Amino acid sequence: MPDTPSAPLLLGNQPGSFPQSVLAERHPAIIQQVREAFPYEPAQHRALDELLVNCTEGAIEPLPADAPDRAQWETWGLPEYTGRSWFDVPWLWSESWFYRRLLQAVGWFGPGPWQGIDPFRPFKLAELDSAETDRELAALDDLADRPAAEQAQALLHGSLWGNRADLGFRLSAEGARDADAAPGLVADDSDRLWSLLDSTDGGTLCLVADNAGRELVPDLLLVAHLLRTGRIGHAALHVKPCPYYVSDATTADVVDALRRLTGAGGAAAAYGRLLWSALADGHLTLRAHPFSSAPLPYEEMPGDLRAEFASATLTIVKGDLNYRRLVGDRLWAPTTPFPDVTAYFPGPVAALRTLKSDVITGLDAPTEAALVAAEEQRWRTSGTHALIQVRDAR
Repeated sequence: MPDTPSAPLLLGNQPGSFPQSVLAERHPAIIQQVREAFPYEPAQHRALDELLVNCTEGAIEPLPADAPDRAQWETWGLPEYTGRSWFDVPWLWSESWFYRRLLQAVGWFGPGPWQGIDPFRPFKLAELDSAETDRELAALDDLADRPAAEQAQALLHGSLWGNRADLGFRLSAEGARDADAAPGLVADDSDRLWSLLDSTDGGTLCLVADNAGRELVPDLLLVAHLLRTGRIGHAALHVKPCPYYVSDATTADVVDALRRLTGAGGAAAAYGRLLWSALADGHLTLRAHPFSSAPLPYEEMPGDLRAEFASATLTIVKGDLNYRRLVGDRLWAPTTPFPDVTAYFPGPVAALRTLKSDVITGLDAPTEAALVAAEEQRWRTSGTHALIQVRDAR
């Protein structure tokens, strides 16, 4: 990005900042919720106690010599940050490190009986099985009689606003309250998004998923609609290779969501059967690349992932965390052009995101001024605003 001025990296050491509240308040709350969600044994309780002290008062420690991903984390910056406070390293890195250490504490890596047990699964399933999900799926029956363009736009916005179901966000006091202000789009490039999808005959969509549950379901519905209408011929759904950021989607969460759809009846079941068949015949494929859980911006993606995104008609990047990774987890001036900070991306890219962190680009000056006048800086993190941004130049 040679023509884009740099911006400071977000750290967690500024008193009163949103990153500091995540490290000092949200992470301890997550440890407690995980502890209460499973009948863990003494070893897990001791490890969780140690993590609580370490992540709030201690320094970053090296991984055990036999850790299966030790070499990977060493290439992701662990030697550089070992011995430093969690609050003094890039916020994106320390957040990701917290979830890596949490999996270690509960025995996810094994060996042992808790190996592979998702510590966030009870929260994900509770949301997926909720009455709210029932109502959302029932609404698909009414949508089925609408014109195709109206269906497409409704499903796009369902995917966009479904991000408000982010479970990690709900654990903070800010996210738990209903917003007073009506939600609104602060940037809307949806016309350019549809133009890209219509530019080729049955091209490939890469969708980089964010959360499971009530966000993943509308993501899947959007993919199903695009496949059914022929706007795309193939979709690659990128999920996390391990449990991450409380509610981030894994392959198991995709399976749970498809079962939820196929068991719902009506239009929801039809969408579910279409997706089930698409997986079987290769029109829908799942990806769980290790870099999907890396504590790094997408500008540092490896060559194989770069090649896949380069070959896609469009890559849609979902959610707040993926947005931070897409544009760089920096305190950009909000009017910094989105195409400039994503110029490195190897193909056309779209961001669908509700705003839950300080990072933002691509706003026009009047929009920023109106937001600040109405809400000071709360609009950045409240989850009551959203954006659809597109960079279509190759």
